[in-house]
Amino acid sequence: MYERLFNFKGTPNTDVDELLRNAELRAEIEPYVDESVSRIFWHGFPIRFENEFLANMLEWEVSPIEPIYRWFEPELHIPTPESLTDEKLSIILFDLINKLFERKIVLDFSDHLSDRELYVLIYREILPSREKNLRYCNCYIHWDCSYGDSEVWLRYYASDEDREQWSDNYDEPLPPKQVPHQHRNLHQHPF
Repeated sequence: MYERLFNFKGTPNTDVDELLRNAELRAEIEPYVDESVSRIFWHGFPIRFENEFLANMLEWEVSPIEPIYRWFEPELHIPTPESLTDEKLSIILFDLINKLFERKIVLDFSDHLSDRELYVLIYREILPSREKNLRYCNCYIHWDCSYGDSEVWLRYYASDEDREQWSDNYDEPLPPKQVPHQHRNLHQHPF
C-alpha cells in the first residue's frame, strides 16, 4: 500500500514535485505523529531530506515485526548445526552471511568466534529474532556477536587507545590483548 512512498524511484523534476510528495507523506503519517516530530526544525534543510525522513518514519510505523527468517522469499530455513560437517557448515555460513547483508543485517565483532559458533548464533538467535522488517529505508541492523561483552571487545577488538581509556574510566584490570581466531572481512556499514 505504501510501497510507492517508500520506494520513490523517480527524481522529482521540480520543487513542486517534492512539495506534493511531502504533502502526501505528511497525510499518511498523520495518525502516527506525536509532539516529538513537531520539535524537528526543518528550516534550512532541502525538502527532499524531510521527505526521506518522513518516508523512513512511515515505513517504521507500518512495517511488521517478524522473525528474521521470514524476511526472505522463500523463508530462510537452514540445516541444524549438528547435522553439518565443519567443511559444509563453513560453505553455508558464508552464503548465509551474504544473504543477511542483502537484508541489511551486519554481523559485528564476530572474528573471535569459530565458524560453528557463528553459525549457531545465527541459527539460534539471529534468524528467530523478531525485528522490524524495513524493506525500503537505508537502515541496517548491527548484530553484536560479542553479546555486548566488554571483556571480549577489550580482548579482541578495542584499540590501544580504547583499552587505555577503559582502564582509566573503570579502574579494572584489562584482559590480555589477543588476535581474533578468524579474519572474515565481513560486510560493514556505518551506524
